[in-house]
Amino acid sequence: MYAVLFGKNPALSEAEFYSFSRRFGLNVKPIRSSRYWLLFNSSRKVERYFHWLGGSLKLIKIVGEGEGAVKDLEYSRFFTLSLYGRNDWRLWRKLGSKIKRHFKEGGPTKFFKPAKVYAMPAELLLKGFPEVKDFVFLFREGESALVGETVKVTDPFELKKLDVGRPIQKPILSIPPRLARTMVNLTEVRKGSFLDPFCGIGTVVQEFVLQGLNAYGCDRDGGQINAAKKNLAWLREEFHLKNSAHLEVCDARKLKRCFRQRFDAIVTESYLGKPLKRNPSRDEAIKFANELDRFYYPVFESFANVLKRNGRVVFVFPAYKLSGGGVYRKERKWLGKLGFEVLGRYTDYEERHRLVRDIHVLKYRG
Repeated sequence: MYAVLFGKNPALSEAEFYSFSRRFGLNVKPIRSSRYWLLFNSSRKVERYFHWLGGSLKLIKIVGEGEGAVKDLEYSRFFTLSLYGRNDWRLWRKLGSKIKRHFKEGGPTKFFKPAKVYAMPAELLLKGFPEVKDFVFLFREGESALVGETVKVTDPFELKKLDVGRPIQKPILSIPPRLARTMVNLTEVRKGSFLDPFCGIGTVVQEFVLQGLNAYGCDRDGGQINAAKKNLAWLREEFHLKNSAHLEVCDARKLKRCFRQRFDAIVTESYLGKPLKRNPSRDEAIKFANELDRFYYPVFESFANVLKRNGRVVFVFPAYKLSGGGVYRKERKWLGKLGFEVLGRYTDYEERHRLVRDIHVLKYRG
């Protein structure tokens, strides 16, 4: 039995995790979920593929329930403790001391106790203390806590390197590498040809390459393509990769002129409109969305020309935080007329943002 700990956008992280489990054939059977974590049974393959998740933080192997389950934890010379669902410094120290007394029978042990926080960040396990075990208590309302050990964590240093380590960076305009990875998982396509038709400096394409997929990208701006090529050359050298991507200068509304083959999946963030100086009213948001749809409609017509039957699309449309509160997310019935079925919709945004990413997962029926 396992638990997965979700990141800062739990709804999107949970959707990604289920898509990821189908993509890699992990036979996940959910047992119970909370807002921030999911308890499930699965094959051990989940440990092998976990690092390909973008929106989850930890994979925890559950050993039992209640404080008595401490006896089932495997001895470690160095350990730390993470509590979720209970913010209690005294309890954190009490449980750590109990584990230390139990381990004393197996030999000397050290309980890492940060000065100001009660949970050791997973980054420390990766950065300086790989031999440290992270024991976890998941507290449930009205029930005993689940006890387990962190067996995998996503590597924040790799994701940071993919973002700020590359030679060409555009932090305001580029999609975050973590979100690019999440979107690739939402396709549920494990192998095949992947296209980003608005590739910019290549954030999504570099994720295709990292995962060994047949990677293609295009942009109508030749300068962006040159930047993407520089970033991909850096990626191949930095991560010792043999594969690369095929990049073209091409208008996304005319993909058939640029690509002869058909694709299994398209993953992209398109043009989302001009930067907003303030939160719009509902009428203004509707106007912005309708104006952009005049551009998106021929783009999806073009997608239909290069997608395989039942091919997947993960596409970011804009949604808007309104001046009066709430978010405006447009329903686009024209997608169905073009042969696209909406399988799911998920938002992603920061509190300070006026524009919201409205991530659509679609299937092309043909």
